[in-house]
Amino acid sequence: MNDIKTAAGVDEAGRGPLAGEVYAAAVILNPDDPIDGLRDSKKLSPKRRSDLCIQIKQRSLAWSISFASVEEIDKLNILNATLLAMERAIAGLDILPEIALVDGNKAPSLKGIEVFTIIKGDQKEPCISAASIIAKVARDERLMVLDHIYPKWGFKRHKGYGTKIHIEAIKKYGITPLHRKSFEPIKSMKFN
Repeated sequence: MNDIKTAAGVDEAGRGPLAGEVYAAAVILNPDDPIDGLRDSKKLSPKRRSDLCIQIKQRSLAWSISFASVEEIDKLNILNATLLAMERAIAGLDILPEIALVDGNKAPSLKGIEVFTIIKGDQKEPCISAASIIAKVARDERLMVLDHIYPKWGFKRHKGYGTKIHIEAIKKYGITPLHRKSFEPIKSMKFN
C-alpha cells in the first residue's frame, strides 16, 4: 500500500511591485522524474528560470498558474489577493492534491486538502521551488507584454517594482490601469 500523499507546492510572484497582477502557481512533481536545479526563483538567472520552467511543465504530474487582478489587489489587499490567486492555482490542477505546501506563513483555506506553510519553503521544498519558478516566469512574461503596451513606464526593466526609474516615470506620465492604487507611494500621489 502506498502511504505517500500527493503534495502540491504553492508559491506566488509579484506581491511587492507597484504594478501588475500577483501570480500564484501550484505544482505536483513526479517523484519518479526528479528535476535537477530547483530552487528559489529569485536565486536563478532569467535563462535558468526559463529552462527549468519548460522542464517543470513537461515533467510534472500537474501544474497550474493563476493570478489576482490589480483591481482585486486594491479591493482585497495584497495578502488576500495572493491567497485568492493561490486558491485559483490549486483549483486549476488536473490532479487534486492531498497536501498543499505553501511558501511563507499564510495560506489559503482549501477544502479537503491539508495545508502546511513553510517559511522559505521555496528554498526547502522542490515542489514549492517549482511553483516559485513557473509563477515568476509567467509574471515576467506578462510584464514584457505590458512593456509593449505602456513603453514609457519601463516594465521590461523593473517588472513593476518601485525602482527609481519606475517612480520617476509615474511622476512624469502618471499611472496606468496596471498600477496598484492602494500601494505607496502611488496612494499618496495626486493624479488628474
